Amino acid sequence: MNLLSIQSHVAYGHVGNAAATFPLQRIGVEVWPIHTVQFSNHTGYGAWTGQVFEAGLIGDLVKGIEARGMLGECSGVLSGYMGSAATGDAILDAVARVRRANPQALYCCDPVIGDTGRGIFVRDGIPDFMRSKAVPAADVITPNQFELGYLSGLATKTLDEVLSAVDIVQALGPRHILVTSLHTEETPRDRLDLLASGPDGRFRVRTPLLPISVNGAGDAIAALFFAHLLRKGSTADAVSAAASSIYGVLKVTADKGSREILLIDAQDELARPSEMFAPERVQ
Repeated sequence: MNLLSIQSHVAYGHVGNAAATFPLQRIGVEVWPIHTVQFSNHTGYGAWTGQVFEAGLIGDLVKGIEARGMLGECSGVLSGYMGSAATGDAILDAVARVRRANPQALYCCDPVIGDTGRGIFVRDGIPDFMRSKAVPAADVITPNQFELGYLSGLATKTLDEVLSAVDIVQALGPRHILVTSLHTEETPRDRLDLLASGPDGRFRVRTPLLPISVNGAGDAIAALFFAHLLRKGSTADAVSAAASSIYGVLKVTADKGSREILLIDAQDELARPSEMFAPERVQ
């Protein structure tokens, strides 16, 4: 399996492509990474160096792969943080080129907009671009709870509200949705939920809530869910495998007290999770 991953990148730490590429490779997926930015480290440190690449670079690189005759071998496109609407347009053009070469290829969009407690943190124009262009073009999206609420225009405090929000967003176009970092009124205080919805049903996976806050976990779980979905064709199996792997990685990270997610130290959890969390079908 070959995946084209168009995301940000950091030299130190793991966010964007630096969080998605290795987990995919560790489970046997070939990754063609295209970086939208290259920074020294993630911006959560408050200081960083590097630069944002022009949107035209994405098109140039995709055309270069196309010239090798390889786009027909691409199983899917994965995108994450978009620094500008121009970058988003370039990503959607890349998706269109891949689909022309391989009509079976899928597009997974992580609609990065904001988060609970922080609100919207992307540039003006990006939230509207996500809702009006990127999400309708995607086969799979992986919003967090805040982003699901923004895209649907609904509250997401209860499971019923979350399911209603999923209905609205799926009506925009995506066949599969993975809602990450979900905590509703029904979720125990010491647990965290993930909810995945697809044509084969809706499934919740519940894991212990770890005392940890690191960047990159969302990027990694989006990549793993997409890859497992392509391989297994099962929403339930994909969310179970992705959630179990990331829980294992985060547990190692928490035990070692690291600020950065320890993808290398805990790499065996990506391929063979120590604990598997079963999916539960929900209405």
